[in-house]
Amino acid sequence: MTTSSSSPNLARLRSFVQQLAVLLDRHPSEPEILDQGGALLAQLVAHDDWLPEAYAQPDPQRYQQNLLHADALGRFSVVSFVWGPGQSTPIHDHTVWGLIGLLRGAEQSQAYARTGDGRWAPQGAPHTLAPGQVEAVSPRIGDVHRVSNALADQPSISIHVYGANIGAVQRSVYLDDGTRKPFVSGYSNASLPNFWDLSAELNALKATQSTTR
Repeated sequence: MTTSSSSPNLARLRSFVQQLAVLLDRHPSEPEILDQGGALLAQLVAHDDWLPEAYAQPDPQRYQQNLLHADALGRFSVVSFVWGPGQSTPIHDHTVWGLIGLLRGAEQSQAYARTGDGRWAPQGAPHTLAPGQVEAVSPRIGDVHRVSNALADQPSISIHVYGANIGAVQRSVYLDDGTRKPFVSGYSNASLPNFWDLSAELNALKATQSTTR
């Protein structure tokens, strides 16, 4: 895996967003989105040199959900989740398809299923993601889980892609007794990374071309 650098390679994020938009333009089925979109996300998180530091900072109080990009048509959003040591979510759903790629550290996901008496109980063993790995969620294949930083002594970062502007989606948190609490997550950040400014790349290319003539 490529490690992070002081100057983020935002071209990787731009390319991912563009390729995912092209994929969705084909109106693929959800299994195709999870398969092909998952492969694109795996390419992105295979490199840890593109996420700006502003969107990689943990908070001592709670995990951070930073919007990196929202599709203008509301078809998808890209989010960096930054987990401080030991931080975790409550049991929650998504209501839309989602892809989770681990960029840094380790993340543990525990699926939940409703029992006969209406409670929520763990379904199977927890699954731990390592850097470069990707998993999927959706109402079709399993949508309710609890996620946590698998590391007790350092932050972890995962990149999530959802089939909507996830910060504006009406979702639910579930208590162990089955109680449902509606919520809208919003985002932790107030500004977005600018990966559309190509001036530095074009000027560097122009300088290179000038020296080779």
